[in-house]
Amino acid sequence: MLDTSGRYDHLPDAPGVGYKPQHFTDLMRDPGPVAWLEIHAENYMGDGGRPLAQLRALSEIFAISVHGVGLSIGGEARPDPDHLARLRHLTGWLKPSSFSEHLAWSTHGAEFMNDLLPLPYTGATLTRVAAHIDEVQSALGCRMLLENPSSYLAFAESTWSETDFLKELAKRTGCGLLLDINNVFISATNLGYSPREYIDAFPLDAVGEMHVGGHDEDKDDDGGPLLIDSHAKPVVDPVWALLRHTLAASGPKPVLVEWDNDVPDWPVLRDEARRASDILQPAE
Repeated sequence: MLDTSGRYDHLPDAPGVGYKPQHFTDLMRDPGPVAWLEIHAENYMGDGGRPLAQLRALSEIFAISVHGVGLSIGGEARPDPDHLARLRHLTGWLKPSSFSEHLAWSTHGAEFMNDLLPLPYTGATLTRVAAHIDEVQSALGCRMLLENPSSYLAFAESTWSETDFLKELAKRTGCGLLLDINNVFISATNLGYSPREYIDAFPLDAVGEMHVGGHDEDKDDDGGPLLIDSHAKPVVDPVWALLRHTLAASGPKPVLVEWDNDVPDWPVLRDEARRASDILQPAE
């Protein structure tokens, strides 16, 4: 079994990047402003091998955030016990500075959808999601962060705004929130509301981490703008501006640059982290 000292008990208010194995040597030699790394939990649930050896080496230098994509927090069923046990094993030896998941669902019975799907914001949904968060936090023995989704539609049956729904979940469960700035921009564009008004209504005191990333642009059936959360391009200027607006209200926070598809060479990602660092400086 791997063992670490748990040296980093929190994420620094500095830039982080999503770790990709092709960047391992570059990160060890020239991380630039990058002070922490995010990994996707499901990529590290095996037993041994190069991925875990590299992760152990990185954890001695960088704070680590574990980001889950498979717990289906918003699903009808309880979190899968086997998946939760594997996640508990990973966080047990790694002792990450943060663990987060999505306000979404991805399972139905024995079926697993290769996507993070939205859910209506109702009282019944709130009770169910809160129970799932309680179960995860109890199993892992830590506070989790819950990420706001990117949305392409709104449910007619919703009786809560997304910001109030997240605020109430944090109040009921004690969980923190992961504020994905790119997701806010995508959802606001797709659904026709102000991203700044969303941020101004968001419970920023519960935020433990922020994300920025790239997206694709398309058109809907009526010719209107449709943004797709692809994590495959540089962060666009309006998202950087929204991050600046958010940090002016919240103060400095850990800010992650997400780039999961069509991953560039390290200098490109490092430059994105430098831009995040420049925006963070006035917030200090």
